[in-house]
Amino acid sequence: MATLGMKLPGRSICQQSRILVNARKSELANWNQRSVSFDKIKVNNDFFINKCCLNTGARRLGNTRDANVIPVKCTGNTLLWVKLSNSGDPLKLKVPSYSRKAVSGQNNYLGMVTSLKIDEKKMGYRGSKSVLVSNTKTVKEQRVDGSWDLKKNINISNNKSLRCTLTGFERNYPVKNPSKQLNKLFFSTMSTISGALQGLNPYFVTGFTDGEGCFCTSIYKDEKYKTGWHVRSFFEISLNKIDRLLLLQIQEFFGGIGIISPDKTNDTLNYSVNNLKDLTTIIIPHFKKYQLITQKAADFQIFEKIVEIMSTGGHLTLNGLQEIINLKASMNLGLTDIIKSEFSIIKPVERVIIQTTKIPDPNWISGFVNAEGNFDPGIKVQDNCKTGFQVYLRFRVTQHVRDTKLMELLIKYFGAGRIENSRQVVNFVVGNFSDLTQIIIPFFKKYPLVGIKQLDYLDWCKIANLMTLRSHLKPEGLEEIRILKAGMNTGRKEK
Repeated sequence: MATLGMKLPGRSICQQSRILVNARKSELANWNQRSVSFDKIKVNNDFFINKCCLNTGARRLGNTRDANVIPVKCTGNTLLWVKLSNSGDPLKLKVPSYSRKAVSGQNNYLGMVTSLKIDEKKMGYRGSKSVLVSNTKTVKEQRVDGSWDLKKNINISNNKSLRCTLTGFERNYPVKNPSKQLNKLFFSTMSTISGALQGLNPYFVTGFTDGEGCFCTSIYKDEKYKTGWHVRSFFEISLNKIDRLLLLQIQEFFGGIGIISPDKTNDTLNYSVNNLKDLTTIIIPHFKKYQLITQKAADFQIFEKIVEIMSTGGHLTLNGLQEIINLKASMNLGLTDIIKSEFSIIKPVERVIIQTTKIPDPNWISGFVNAEGNFDPGIKVQDNCKTGFQVYLRFRVTQHVRDTKLMELLIKYFGAGRIENSRQVVNFVVGNFSDLTQIIIPFFKKYPLVGIKQLDYLDWCKIANLMTLRSHLKPEGLEEIRILKAGMNTGRKEK
């Protein structure tokens, strides 16, 4: 069998080249990635492959500097699961130094590249090495879009192709710009497979907003404006400061718009978006596509009309201001006493009643429970128990009485639970232990919560497990449950 580096007597160079290429192709036919495409063969004293591209359709960005190159596997400081910020943008624009040419005159290398037109912080990752499968030689690599190509519905470990471009030694680069990407906590150009580190689901964000979000318009006196009034519309979510990471995730979901600021009066953090362009191009389109289903949807509809007026500058005129006041009168808590006293003619618009007939997506429930749900463990005195105490678990979702129909939909969705009313509050409650362990716990394992609420859920599940093992009937088990209960919900402290 012909191999690379072997000369074949009695054959022309073209014939030898063709035979050796066919031999190499045959040798690589059984390689599991099957992603090598040959470009051309260079002939010197020996024969070797000069250029190869490892990818399923990846764009070639460079060529090898080594002989007998065959498919490579990645080693070195490469961790999976988080995608680099500069992934997919490894090409750097190289420009001739025309200023040097103007000063020093024409040189021997017309248009010689002397600089890279790129900021050091934006440069690509070229830090790891590749090891040749058949020997111990190593070559530099530069990652390109995605790095790994995975075939769906097949065992991943046997069906992934490494996307990389083999390049020359770093010492030969025209400009030495050390990358700062290598020392980050997690780095890889491979996106997550499990979904644990992926962004929030759109329906989760809508469900969470149905519970904790607010679409607001404030109107207050300001002599800087011709009307004498300043109108400000904004979307806002307020959470306890220990849940700041969840607010950061929501901000990231919306593309980084808005600001997160502390509210020192009640020890909370507020995520707020008030830029009209961000409201009209990002916030409003999201909630029109993934619709709210509580009565908050009526506030959103009014809010959308106010933002539309403001986008055309209507809030800067008296007629537009009056129209906004009429809309705000039917929104949230209505108008302040100052506005009512200053404007004698106010005609509140009709507020629609939201008629929800179904839960749009299970992720909506996860988001809504993240905002309004509670996982309650309880311990009460019970004389007929061995320990003298009874342990119980309860899952609750609380809402204003105007959303009673929605609570009934939750009962229908889960096939469990009951409705409890208290003044202006309605509760969806599941207290049966078998319903909790067979319905509620599996649901939130499949559609997980986020942030502090997830920690409460996990501790709650630990208590359920102790109860399943009947450890709650023993003093030591009861004490363990007391400790878990003390650190949950309002007892959870910031670490």
